[in-house]
Amino acid sequence: MDSLLPLAHRIGAKLRERGETIAIAESSTGGLISAALLSMAGASAYFRGGGVIYTAQARRGFLEIPNPLPAPIERASTEPYAMLLADTVRARLDAKWGLGETGATGPTGNRYGDKAGHSCIAVAGDGFSKAITLETGSDDRIANMRAFALRALELLAEAVDA
Repeated sequence: MDSLLPLAHRIGAKLRERGETIAIAESSTGGLISAALLSMAGASAYFRGGGVIYTAQARRGFLEIPNPLPAPIERASTEPYAMLLADTVRARLDAKWGLGETGATGPTGNRYGDKAGHSCIAVAGDGFSKAITLETGSDDRIANMRAFALRALELLAEAVDA
């Protein structure tokens, strides 16, 4: 968490200062993004909520995203799917910003054919919509979770600073 906290605190301070809110739908980070953003006292001013959307059951139950996924999204662990998560959690929690993350942490790849170390991250907000793919090339599950969470916070910082 040490690498995540300074950035999360900077983002949280900016969100609180502006009266803006964030909602998170993360998967392969296992809650690290939310935990970093919630580590700052007063986080309830900007953190609307989030969930670890790790399975199709969670996706359907928490976000009401059907299985199979709506066209043209063919599968999870893609940039369009990460954007669907970001847009959906943002709308459901009435937040200024939505962040979606999906991927394969390791030590093996996922059932979609992505290798370990693959993550797609998206941030959506008024006037900002961006999805990226991160490939670490590592099969270290914990290191990948940290790398994915850090990159997600970096993308969120880019959005908030835009």
